[in-house]
Amino acid sequence: MSEELQLRIHGDASQPTLIYLPGLHGDWTLIGGFRQALGGKVRFVETTYPRTLTWLLDDYAAAVEITLANNGITTGWLLGESFSSQVVWSMAARGKFAAQGLILAGGFVKHPNPALWLMEKIAKRISTRLLVWIIFGYAKVARFRYRRSPQTQVAIDEFIARRTERDRRAAQYRLHLVAKSDPRPIARRVNVPVFGLTGLFDPIVPWPRVRRWLKKNCPTLRDYKIIRCADHNVLVTAPQAASKQVLEWMKL
Repeated sequence: MSEELQLRIHGDASQPTLIYLPGLHGDWTLIGGFRQALGGKVRFVETTYPRTLTWLLDDYAAAVEITLANNGITTGWLLGESFSSQVVWSMAARGKFAAQGLILAGGFVKHPNPALWLMEKIAKRISTRLLVWIIFGYAKVARFRYRRSPQTQVAIDEFIARRTERDRRAAQYRLHLVAKSDPRPIARRVNVPVFGLTGLFDPIVPWPRVRRWLKKNCPTLRDYKIIRCADHNVLVTAPQAASKQVLEWMKL
């Protein structure tokens, strides 16, 4: 596995650009359904992070900026999923990428759950064997749910194949970064339109607290939508509704 950030681009430069930054799992393996639901209306850029145990959030942001620039992408909409909402805030603070809008999908500012440190400890102690067992249980449900979508089936297989010991350690390290992160000063002064999107059932990131803080403190918050049929992984569990909302925000 490469230790560099990876990028793949769907669509051409004549289309509005939407850049997907993944959640704690760190890759593009589950975003195919959302990409399909966009219907080719945007140039969709997907990223996969290296399994680094040393990068800070600023390093993630810099790697995204450099890799985008190397591919001729200097402006677009940033779609930060969960963990990557923190990368998005870091990019906004750096001001080196001309973001047209920031979309937080299951995202947050300062994580509102005080038990985050416990999640980090659990992720550190859980064995790879148990993690694989949990993921295979998830995969059985996902395979049934998406049984009519061969492309999604392939993505799920790829998702499982990537869950190695190094991958688990990288996810645990990202939890550590989240626990230390506090981008509230950035959100208070950001000058780019901000949007929030999440599922109704989200025990990982309690959205009422996130939405309340953003409405009170983020002057450029334009909208915050709750999709009733979705959970924390809103782009995966409700791709049609999520893509429709994102395209509406992009005025497409």
